[in-house]
Amino acid sequence: MDMTTVGDTGLLDALQHEVAVFARRAEQTRLGGVGQVRNSMDRAAYLLLNRLDKEGPMGVKALAASMGIDSSTVTRQVAPLVDTGLVKRTSHPEDGRAVVLQLSPRGLARLDEVRSSRRQLMAELTQDWEPEERETFCALLTRFNGALSARMTVPGASSADSEPAS
Repeated sequence: MDMTTVGDTGLLDALQHEVAVFARRAEQTRLGGVGQVRNSMDRAAYLLLNRLDKEGPMGVKALAASMGIDSSTVTRQVAPLVDTGLVKRTSHPEDGRAVVLQLSPRGLARLDEVRSSRRQLMAELTQDWEPEERETFCALLTRFNGALSARMTVPGASSADSEPAS
């Protein structure tokens, strides 16, 4: 079903273009902060570490469900985080056969570095914005991401990159 009208076609074209430009620039810089390569982090790693920090230790299936992606994707994405010591695999306290993933102290320190650098970047990019403009932009971007996430949960749609709003 075509949800556009003649009046908003130009606006929707501009919106899709700006979203595409944003996605490309975000990926190019990995939103690494203030130009410091050491503070950049892969999108998947950032989202996984952030989720473990916010929700605490959990199994692969719970982490996958929490992020709206499948378990095989989490397993593949978490492997290098375990290899580099950012995430620890531990036994489940109630079922020693089950594995629980948790943020290591090194992982938390790295996540804090990246968050701080990204926060500084956001401050610099929006330094001439009024506080209300920042709040409005954040609210609209959160709403936009929520709509994308909801669309990704539609049967038959791929959810490999969806990240529900937190």
